[in-house]
Amino acid sequence: FTEEKLGQAEKTELDAHLENLLSKAECTKLWTEKIMKQTEVLLQPNPNARIEEFVYEKLDRKAPSRMNNPELLGQYMIDAGNEFGPGTAYGNALIKCGETQKRIGTADRELIQTSAINFLNPLRNFIEGDYKTIAKERKLLQNKRLDLDAAKTRLKKAKVAEARAASEQEVRITQSEFDRQAEITRLLLEGISSTHAHHLRCLNDFVEAQMTYYAQCYQYMLDLQKQLGSFPSTFLSNNNQSSSAPVQSISAPSVLASASASLPSVSNSIVTSGISELKSSSGSRKARVLYDYDAANSSELSLLADEVITVYSIPGMDSDWLMGERGNQKGKVPITYLELLN
Repeated sequence: FTEEKLGQAEKTELDAHLENLLSKAECTKLWTEKIMKQTEVLLQPNPNARIEEFVYEKLDRKAPSRMNNPELLGQYMIDAGNEFGPGTAYGNALIKCGETQKRIGTADRELIQTSAINFLNPLRNFIEGDYKTIAKERKLLQNKRLDLDAAKTRLKKAKVAEARAASEQEVRITQSEFDRQAEITRLLLEGISSTHAHHLRCLNDFVEAQMTYYAQCYQYMLDLQKQLGSFPSTFLSNNNQSSSAPVQSISAPSVLASASASLPSVSNSIVTSGISELKSSSGSRKARVLYDYDAANSSELSLLADEVITVYSIPGMDSDWLMGERGNQKGKVPITYLELLN
């Protein structure tokens, strides 16, 4: 081997077909490893979590169950919404968003589990199983080739007839062993084509799992948008801040532009002037309820989305509330749940 590297010894070349098969196997191994590792990064971006899962897997123990990022965000949103009050506009929206984030987190877990079984495990089995066998037989083939080349070199150097006869016998034996090992290696390498076919099926399963996951996420967000779509486009603040705050200066992402078309087309000025006019007068106005509201106590009036009630203001009343009437029922209602009608 050293003399070959130094260029002092001849080398028996493998046939072109076998060389192509070896190259294909090496290429398959290289890209399978890269795809497998990057898929793991995609499914679990946290390197510490990946290391922990690897350690538990090697110890043949189940990793402790922890909340993933969407589930954790969802829980924070729900806790915040309950803290702010489910009856408030912001609190109610946080709870709805939190529930959706937790559903996305569950879908994320399902994606990871399905992808691991149907995609990552087959790729890993090839690297740790089939390719290791190929590498072992390839190493053995190289050793047989070196034995053959060494025997050929001794035959060339043989001077006497007896030494030549022994060297010729050695060459025949090593040539036979080399040919046999080359055939074994070739048969294993030709299995790479079936490996590609198997990995193609696994890839289709992975794509299907991703498609299911993204379809679930889209549906969850669509449902959430419908729930939030009945929210007024501009909320009057719950802390008595001026309604003339620069809300309009906030530019929403273009992806939400189409969604905002379903929101009530009530401008800041109309909402503000309508409420201010109602509070300054002793009259009443009709208002449409934007979404459900559960009364916190007996002084408040429960509301149902899309119903029309009569509202008016009384002196000394909190700026965020109006009095609402529905038939014989009467009670306080939050302004942010209402759209004044002309």
